[in-house]
Amino acid sequence: MKDLAHSYKKRLEEALTHTGQRPTRQREHVFSVVLEKRDHPTADEIYARARSGMPTISLATVYNCLDTLVESGLVRQVNFDREPTRFCPNLTQHAHFYCKESGEVVDVELPDALISQLKAVLPKGFDTQHINIAYHGQCPDCTDS
Repeated sequence: MKDLAHSYKKRLEEALTHTGQRPTRQREHVFSVVLEKRDHPTADEIYARARSGMPTISLATVYNCLDTLVESGLVRQVNFDREPTRFCPNLTQHAHFYCKESGEVVDVELPDALISQLKAVLPKGFDTQHINIAYHGQCPDCTDS
């Protein structure tokens, strides 16, 4: 089992404490798996990766840990039509590009000015905490083939 970097471990502990949860080895391990390879894995992919460092972890435990990480604001769920939920540890405001051919999901950074423009078009009195933008198409690797 890989150790979580001190800064991430502290962030995990603070976020869990804030939501009335407690840090566990399993939660720490699942969080480290999500952070290790930021490729927007599904719960099944996280489970497969988690088992290499913690062979006794169950799929149910992985799902429960992911639910807790999402509830604590440490990880976001990313959903695309008719696809399994994916998980993203990038908490900055950004969009996702989903390649329909390969299934790859890539973060797309959004400039602050664009975020401001998107918020400005909301009806009067509305406020948003998060904007969810998803592009669907083909990545360069799939376009060239």
